[in-house]
Amino acid sequence: MQRSTPRRRALLSAIALGALIALGATVTVVGNSFRFTQETITIPGPDGDLVGVLTLPDDGHARGIVVMVHGDGPVDATMDGLYAPWFEGAADAGLGTLSWSKPGVGGSHGDWLSQSMDDRAAEVSAVLDWALGDDEVPTDTVVLWGASQAGWVLPEVTRSRSDIDGVVAVGPAISWLRQGRFNLLAELEHDGADAQERAGAIEESDRTRALLARHASYEEYLASTTSDDPMTEDRWGFVQRNVGSDATDDLRASASREIPVLLMVGSHDRNVDVEETEDTYRSILGSSLTVTHLDGTHSLARPVMEDHDAVGLLTAVVRPRALLAPGTIDDYTAFLIGIGR
Repeated sequence: MQRSTPRRRALLSAIALGALIALGATVTVVGNSFRFTQETITIPGPDGDLVGVLTLPDDGHARGIVVMVHGDGPVDATMDGLYAPWFEGAADAGLGTLSWSKPGVGGSHGDWLSQSMDDRAAEVSAVLDWALGDDEVPTDTVVLWGASQAGWVLPEVTRSRSDIDGVVAVGPAISWLRQGRFNLLAELEHDGADAQERAGAIEESDRTRALLARHASYEEYLASTTSDDPMTEDRWGFVQRNVGSDATDDLRASASREIPVLLMVGSHDRNVDVEETEDTYRSILGSSLTVTHLDGTHSLARPVMEDHDAVGLLTAVVRPRALLAPGTIDDYTAFLIGIGR
């Protein structure tokens, strides 16, 4: 059995994308007119300028702002356009959205792989300070939106500031280590791994975790790994800095503020144990929490979009709103409407 690796999936995506481009002249693109305006902005960050976008409702007026905090990876300000439904959902609630490319991506200075979660939280706070001091940015209401890895950033920002009015958390994990093990086992099951493959993958993971625990060098890691797709040296350093991340303490510290939090989870999430996340959020945040369950993946995309690259790419081109699980943006907009009223 040939298991799908990140490189193989990337190759399949590239092939599918090439086919779409070749067919571009015959495809009628619909559903790409969104209800917001957008401008490029430059924000002074802790390690240099950050290039971002500010979106507003079509009439140019907003009663507040959603600040986007990305998940893992080299994400640009619009996530290659995939954030557009989220921007529109905020605009429909009367809010603008502020989003920026990670350091080293899309013209932003720095290197996101050099960051710890504390660094990421400091970056978000720097952006918030800039926004609050700029008359062109509507900040009467401030909402943090964060996906996946942002689950370790949002609570830290919220606990340290008194000017956050709401939080939207999409597929966040609690513990970095538990998230990694859950993801490994879920992907093995999804790929139909046999007992030998499963045992080998767990052994490889345990070896890597032991190296991380004793802060081993990258050279030791390379000598130890049997992976077909080993981490780069920069990625190894990034994981070493962040492998101990756990959101529990920051969630507890932020709970006293009793600001409304929307937790959005997908029933097909293979990255994060959403049951653990929901149980932890409920036990700590209590009545401040709203949970919405969606028939989606970790990113809240419809499962077919992630399981079949060509379908996802075609949908992104032709009907991008349909990428997300039904009800995702409706629930998001409804939550935002109730913030700051």
